[in-house]
Amino acid sequence: MSNDMNIVCLDLEGVLVPEIWIAFSEETNIPELRITTREEPDYDKLMKYRIKILKERGLGLKEIQQTIEKINPLDGAKEFLDELRNLTQVVILSDTFYQFGAPLMKKLGNPTLLCNTLEVSDSGEIVGYKMRCEHSKLSTVKALQSVGFETIASGDSYNDLEMIKASKKGFLFRSTEKIKKDFPMLPAFETYSELLTAIKNAL
Repeated sequence: MSNDMNIVCLDLEGVLVPEIWIAFSEETNIPELRITTREEPDYDKLMKYRIKILKERGLGLKEIQQTIEKINPLDGAKEFLDELRNLTQVVILSDTFYQFGAPLMKKLGNPTLLCNTLEVSDSGEIVGYKMRCEHSKLSTVKALQSVGFETIASGDSYNDLEMIKASKKGFLFRSTEKIKKDFPMLPAFETYSELLTAIKNAL
């Protein structure tokens, strides 16, 4: 199958950029905000927990965006993405929010990002969030397949497993030891060169 019928679906945080909530946790010295989808598979539970902590501390979207301005892509991420986009089509599938992800896309050369939306009050308080669709990563991969694409997927967390397993080829990237141990059938890589080679071989 030619490369134009393939589309690579990549997770964002932990794969191309640092985890936003961990960076914000360090910036604000609130250790409870370090928990991510690597540790908590239930995304709704995780987000409600985060929103509750933000409300208790009087923190809103502005404070998180100020932290995001200081975040740069992981070392080698933009070069990896540039090379990959020269080979085939790429889409970033993330459970982050456009209010978080948009500034980071500029630093990555403006790849396509499909993610969710925060509900923010006029005062800047984060009051909720809206998912793009149920099981957004899996749903997107299946939708792409339904219109003739073969998908290749990579991510690091529990919420990436569905799209990885549903794709023609799927890879873990810089995942946790627990996830790698629980899913030994999934190839796991630590460097961009390894991942790029695996994707090239899958095209």
